[in-house]
Amino acid sequence: MSGHKLRGRYQIVQQLGSGGGFGATYIACDTDRPGNPKCLVKQLKPRTNDPNTLQIAQRFFKQEAEIQEELGNNDQIPRLLAYFEENQEFYLVQEFIEGHDLRQELPPLADRLSEAETIKLVTEILEVLAFVHRQGVIHRDIKPANIMRRFDGKIVLIDFGAVKKVRGLEVNQQGQTVTVAIGTLGYMPSEQAAGEPQFSSDVYAVGVIGIQALTGIYPDPSQGSKLPRDPQTGEIIWRDQAHVSPELADILDRMVRYHFSGRYQSAESALEALRQISDKNIAFKQKISSFASPWKWLFPLGIVAVLVSVVVGIWPGIWPGIWSGKKQEKFLPYENSEYQIKIKYPETWQLQIKDINAGGVTELATIISPKQNDTDRFQEKINIEIEEFSGTLAESKELFIDEIKNTLPDAQIINMSSTTLAFKQANQIIYTGKNGDIELKNLQIWTLKGDKAYIITYTAAIDDYDEFINTANEMIHSFEID
Repeated sequence: MSGHKLRGRYQIVQQLGSGGGFGATYIACDTDRPGNPKCLVKQLKPRTNDPNTLQIAQRFFKQEAEIQEELGNNDQIPRLLAYFEENQEFYLVQEFIEGHDLRQELPPLADRLSEAETIKLVTEILEVLAFVHRQGVIHRDIKPANIMRRFDGKIVLIDFGAVKKVRGLEVNQQGQTVTVAIGTLGYMPSEQAAGEPQFSSDVYAVGVIGIQALTGIYPDPSQGSKLPRDPQTGEIIWRDQAHVSPELADILDRMVRYHFSGRYQSAESALEALRQISDKNIAFKQKISSFASPWKWLFPLGIVAVLVSVVVGIWPGIWPGIWSGKKQEKFLPYENSEYQIKIKYPETWQLQIKDINAGGVTELATIISPKQNDTDRFQEKINIEIEEFSGTLAESKELFIDEIKNTLPDAQIINMSSTTLAFKQANQIIYTGKNGDIELKNLQIWTLKGDKAYIITYTAAIDDYDEFINTANEMIHSFEID
């Protein structure tokens, strides 16, 4: 295609990459503009002549071009220059970014980054991603190859959805158009692999990049390397591979939580957490420097005793936050051999074994949080139930929605999505409702095995839901079905 001119304007100069059966990416010159500046041309061509698929591809292409047009108002996102169709092949023309992608700055092509360098890099990525999320857009393929370092040193986020949306279209053997998961192994969380990306899916990918920078571990299993995971919880195990403060480690851990509800829900939230530890580091350095001036005259005078007293006096106030790690809560096991399930729960929470059967639903146990104070009117809880059900996971969704509305007539469904439970495909519903005058928020997750549905429900007062969601997710992730 080299030398070919598209739309009588964009002269193809060089092919950069192939999209397999979907086209390719080219560098072109815009012959209508002074100096014939470079631009990037993406060719999109679905691998089928099926008219329905082509129509859907065209709709997606137009939709994504409109999104690109809106996002291009930010100088850290390539501007859309044109989009058009020729001979049933779609073309998208973008601003060409002079620079290199982040693969050149990260292991295995470069050395590990320090903690300070990692904080700076992750912050830079989150700043532009936060803008994208504010426009209601999920990138879906955050990875080093899709993040450019422009010649002026700024981060630029590339490769937005037109290619990925159209690549999501396949035709099966029955001639039906289906949608496949979009993303890159290692940087793509489980809900995205199931075709249900969230804003926190992008946050997960940025967290993985941060861990890659600190540990040197390349996360893509297709390249023979991957980040180790806890076989019980699915969480990434990485802290032993890096020298990192507990504060940064906690933030990265939350960014890459296995279950998306336990993560920061947007780039803005993760960015705020990073800024807080950056502010603390600045304050700490200022506090240290404030003691430097007195020491300058203490040493020449040889006032060792005074120096010792100063150090002893200030040491407890400065260092506890550095050397003290976050205390890990001990979890206890609960096992029901009759129903072959296991779960772990915090030792400070109370386990109530019920084993009550009514109307085909067996309530096995409830795990209740301790009261926070004397005014605590509702104690957070986890309910474990098993229900007789012989349909499919998709069919179960309507049944569970009906059950929720029958139990709570004023229930409001906030979110429905796919997830995993006990390493099986699962559904989840987040909804609100009232218990008397107390407004509650609930997370219900269930999966199927045989003719049974295994159900876990986390319930909390709506104002306390976020405070205990991470603990609830740890319990949910520990759930096993033998």
